[in-house]
Amino acid sequence: MRVAVTIDAEHPDAPAARGNTERLVEALAAARAPAAFFLEGRWTAANPELARRIADDGHLIGNHSAWHAPMDMLTDEGMRRSVKTAEQQIVAATGVVPRPWFRCPYGAGDDDPAVLGVLDEMGYRNVGWTVDANDWRPERTAGEIVELTAAGVALQGDGAIVLLHSWPDATAEALPTLIARLRDDGADLVGLDALA
Repeated sequence: MRVAVTIDAEHPDAPAARGNTERLVEALAAARAPAAFFLEGRWTAANPELARRIADDGHLIGNHSAWHAPMDMLTDEGMRRSVKTAEQQIVAATGVVPRPWFRCPYGAGDDDPAVLGVLDEMGYRNVGWTVDANDWRPERTAGEIVELTAAGVALQGDGAIVLLHSWPDATAEALPTLIARLRDDGADLVGLDALA
């Protein structure tokens, strides 16, 4: 059963400890597990060395917009500007062109023909997710993230795409256990591009 772990790297929506993204990168390296990181442009500009480390570790790099604004609330020109600005920031920091991988912030616009049309015109395709433990919720514990994700993957089966975020404390705590649990449950952790 193939499972892709994806991580949205963005500025926190709630207070979080510094260093959580680094903890995720270390956990992935220790487990020799691939992930796809969708990098927000302003996060990348603020963390260029970490963005470069993510790319250098071989993780797939995607575009998560410049400012994390809901894509379906932007004009066509606003969408183009957000995607292009983020792309420029990602390339400057990582040396990697994130095309064709894009994730709509909040998933807003992932089924909107106008949003998808602009993304397609720019050489991108939106990548959603099939398993979401809502790790961004302040009350979510590491144990809950592990259990909810494992249950979601079991329900989804082959081709599951797990959504995590780079900043929550509980996610940084959960990831090593989650990787082990998924593998114990028979998951083969693969790059997102293996599911495309």
